[in-house]
Amino acid sequence: MASAETAAEHERILREIESTDTNCIGPTLRSVYDGQEHGLFMDKLEGRIRNHDREIEKMCNHHFQGFVDSITELLKVRGEAQKLKCQVTETNQKLQNDGKEVCLLTSMDELRQCRLQQRNIATTIDKLTHCLPGTNIGPSKVQKKYYPALRTLEQLEESCLPQAGSYRFCGIMSENIPRLRTHIRDVSMSDLKDFLESIRKHSDKIGETAMKQCCSSVQVMCLSLTHIILQIPGAQDLVDFSPVYRCLHIYTVLVKCVSFTQAHAFFFVVEDHILHTTQGLVNRAYVEELWELALSKTIAALRTHSSYCTDPDLILDLKNLIVLFADTLQGYGFPVNQLFDMLLEMRDQYGEILLKKWNQSFRQILDQDNYSPIPVASPEEYQRIAGQFPFQDPELDKMPFPKKLPFSEFVPKVYSQLKEFIYACLKYSEDLHLSSTEIDDMIRKSTNLLLTRTLSHCLQYAIKKKNVGLAELVQIIINTTHLEQSCHYLEEFISNITNVPPDTINATKLYGTSTFKDARHAAEEEIYTNLNQKIDQFLQLADYDWTAAQGGAQASDYLSDLIAFLCSTFAVFTHLPGKVAQTACMSACKHLSTSLLQLLLEGDVRQVSMGALQQFNVDVKECERFARAGPVPGFQGDTLLLAFIDLRQLLDLFTQWDWSTYLADYGRPTCKYLRVNPQTALTLLEKMKDTSRKNNMFAQFRKNERDKQKLIDTVVKQLRNLIATNQA
Repeated sequence: MASAETAAEHERILREIESTDTNCIGPTLRSVYDGQEHGLFMDKLEGRIRNHDREIEKMCNHHFQGFVDSITELLKVRGEAQKLKCQVTETNQKLQNDGKEVCLLTSMDELRQCRLQQRNIATTIDKLTHCLPGTNIGPSKVQKKYYPALRTLEQLEESCLPQAGSYRFCGIMSENIPRLRTHIRDVSMSDLKDFLESIRKHSDKIGETAMKQCCSSVQVMCLSLTHIILQIPGAQDLVDFSPVYRCLHIYTVLVKCVSFTQAHAFFFVVEDHILHTTQGLVNRAYVEELWELALSKTIAALRTHSSYCTDPDLILDLKNLIVLFADTLQGYGFPVNQLFDMLLEMRDQYGEILLKKWNQSFRQILDQDNYSPIPVASPEEYQRIAGQFPFQDPELDKMPFPKKLPFSEFVPKVYSQLKEFIYACLKYSEDLHLSSTEIDDMIRKSTNLLLTRTLSHCLQYAIKKKNVGLAELVQIIINTTHLEQSCHYLEEFISNITNVPPDTINATKLYGTSTFKDARHAAEEEIYTNLNQKIDQFLQLADYDWTAAQGGAQASDYLSDLIAFLCSTFAVFTHLPGKVAQTACMSACKHLSTSLLQLLLEGDVRQVSMGALQQFNVDVKECERFARAGPVPGFQGDTLLLAFIDLRQLLDLFTQWDWSTYLADYGRPTCKYLRVNPQTALTLLEKMKDTSRKNNMFAQFRKNERDKQKLIDTVVKQLRNLIATNQA
């Protein structure tokens, strides 16, 4: 018989077994084997097991009736479900049979046709409604309401027909609109000719009345023959002046600025003729005052109307008309400096309109480019491209056809657009009575704005697009390099068309070099960012078994794919400047090393076994093999390998378990593990300590495991002391 003390001890052990987590039951079981009367404990354990079995049996008996009732209910439900299934099957079969009836199919087809016709009719009504204004053109022409007819044509062209759609009758109406405008203009001119003919019939009567009026008047304030006629009593009864006003109105609508300037020029030429051929009718002071008034109003009107213009060709036409107007009146002695000053103001507006137009052209070129080197199949094709862009490469010239140019299509296209812009600027500067130096300065300043603002923004847009890849970014760097080299050709081009040498004192220089350098630097930064993002995507596929008992002999699949991607990527970098390719490669390796270390130390990884660390070490060796292979030429020695030096020293410390060397030499410049941070080592060691405790429940019963655990505890304590000393 066991003593009371032994029985109490056995009871305590049984309670601990019943209440303790299985992961921590080791010490309890050890107390069983270390104690005496082991057999008595086993008898007591058997008794406790039988008691629990009886309790389980009682509980099952208690709930057995409920289980039987549930089964009975399920059987009833099964019968109802079978009935429901039969009903659904019958209903489906009936529906299928009804759907096969010819009458139903016919009715459905008729309904479909009817709805299709209704939709077509509604669409037709909607489209014709947009074209209803065009029906007013005929009555307006018959009633000589030319202006409403022109407004109707404008409404049709700008809003109604585009909304109606691409129908044949819309195309016919669009084609007829210019002819209708011409017809209205001709009819208006015909009315004016009829008016002139009627004037000729009544000229004797009008002249007689005019002479009588001039002789009887004390002061004659008329400025021209038209003024005299209008002031003659009864003249309007003899002649209907409505065709004149109608023709003037129509021509003003059709060609606003043309009619405006021509009318003013004609008026003042007449006034000048009256001044020099008559005496007492007008004087110089009055004509000059009238000119100043007309000039101010003319400039105000031109500024207002030109400010709304967005077409550079229309601005050019307006400028040419103003120049003709100014030159004509200047020949008659009228001062026109204000007109030329206004033209210089309009030059800035013209430049802004050009920048907006070329912004669209550059965007279109960059969007449509394939960002691939241009293939050249024949000498003729090579000469054609050389005519568009100044490119010289003796090595490429020696290569046989077919061959590839280093840049893509957008280089010659952008260069051609730059020259077209310069020509457009030159067109405006013509006939403004400017010196060659002033024209050269204007063109260079406008071209600088095109380069530094418009083209620069377009290049930044192309670089920052979401779908741009590494190959496209590499091509952009190559393209901007060649465009930068072509800037001096643009300098020569401007000098040739302005006849001003580029080395003239105070000559404005082109800023294209800085523009293309900035774009190239932005593309380089985008390459580094893009590479790091690709590396992160591969690292997201990493799936380490952090509690593995043993590591593998080969690198992980995700890392092998990552290395293959980097090799193929850096193979594309062969056309890049050496420094760019080296920087990209070093940046990628550093990012990979840092990311792998973070993967090892991240908080979600709570346990790390030695087997997992061995597999991780194999992956890092694969990274080092990639670095030694020299994916990008130009690195000296093992420079690229230094990107992984922190990881290498950390893994060597743990795989070789060389803590004595680390702790003894820490802080010395010649320390073997100089790049291992104590906090990093402590974090990883804590993960391994947790693995040792949780995964080896009986490890403490083996002496070597106990010794290893004591060593880990000792190293952890020393690392903490080392960290505290450094922080102090």
